[in-house]
Amino acid sequence: MVDRETWLVELRRLNERQESALDLEADPYWGEIEDTHRAFVERFLSMLPPAGRVLDAACGPGRYFSMVLESGRSLLGVDHTDTYLSNAAAKFPSAPREKHDLQDLPYRDEFDGVMCVDAMEFVPPEDWPVVLGRFRDALRSGGALYVTVELHSEDEVRSANERARKSGLPVVDGEVIWDEPDGYYHFYPAMDRVRAWIAEASFAVVEEM
Repeated sequence: MVDRETWLVELRRLNERQESALDLEADPYWGEIEDTHRAFVERFLSMLPPAGRVLDAACGPGRYFSMVLESGRSLLGVDHTDTYLSNAAAKFPSAPREKHDLQDLPYRDEFDGVMCVDAMEFVPPEDWPVVLGRFRDALRSGGALYVTVELHSEDEVRSANERARKSGLPVVDGEVIWDEPDGYYHFYPAMDRVRAWIAEASFAVVEEM
């Protein structure tokens, strides 16, 4: 069986290559923002100071940049994929961007809000506390965090997890490798575990849906 620690490091770079190869124009995800996401981002922004600063962690090609900027807040977009950052630069040339993995965010007491949308499913369980700790460190006192957690059918996750185990991969419960697109890793933690990690990172849940 593959060593898990080595496998997780390789997964980070594999995910980067996979996302760099995506056709952003053809992917409907990068089109209109869904009503649910829009409502929660608006709610998140309303909790911040009028001239507050936002860290868009795993920003992709800047899908939410316009919402943040139009609200009067400034932002820093961070992603681990050059293609995404280049696309964000083309659309929002004045918005600063930096390249980092979520596990390696270097910021401390710099932001009034941190948002991480549709990205935590790529974070393995041992790194959830690390990433949440990086978010906490990046926030100023009283800052707000908006993070999404992807849900999926428990039966399908369990079946995909069993297939990954049988193939020799060192997965733990909740981890899957989806066939499409191109063998994507996802981790689906139980919500009680997510809540525990959030509490351990000194965050309090204000709203959940």
